[in-house]
Amino acid sequence: MEIAIFDRWLHIVAGVMWIGLLYYFNFVQVPALGQAAAEANSGGPGGAAITKYVAPRALFWFRYSALVTWLTGAYYLHASPYTLHGAFTLGLSAEPRSLALTGIGMGAWLGTIMLLNVWGLIWPNQKKILGIVPATDEQKVHARRVAFLASRTNTALSIPMLMFMQSGHGLPFFG
Repeated sequence: MEIAIFDRWLHIVAGVMWIGLLYYFNFVQVPALGQAAAEANSGGPGGAAITKYVAPRALFWFRYSALVTWLTGAYYLHASPYTLHGAFTLGLSAEPRSLALTGIGMGAWLGTIMLLNVWGLIWPNQKKILGIVPATDEQKVHARRVAFLASRTNTALSIPMLMFMQSGHGLPFFG
């Protein structure tokens, strides 16, 4: 029982960090970098300090908090009456069928899509943008667009994901 309590606590803490950093990137860092780049042309400091010191550290915590959130959520589902299989089949394989299982399954699928965006689209492209891996200017332009769209997609998915997740804990999303 204690491992389930610790797992749930870790799931919530990692999830808050993941979504908090997602919102930080989309609502603070990206607009600030845009402004810094514009001002660099007129003698401003530019965004070098952010891209050299802040972004790599924030991206480390971002991607690993995403991974820990997903893994602890999967473990929690595996160890709970919902079951991992029941959630990922949206409760269609369960008897009796449950809206709560469908809801938490939708949240699990949205979280999975978001995790895949973090590790499969955002991080590989951020490595190019930040110069961690070599890339031409053209590749960096493309990488910025892909990372931007994947990050904005995750931001848009985060609200319904959270709403669906709460439905599995008896909170009134489905009425």
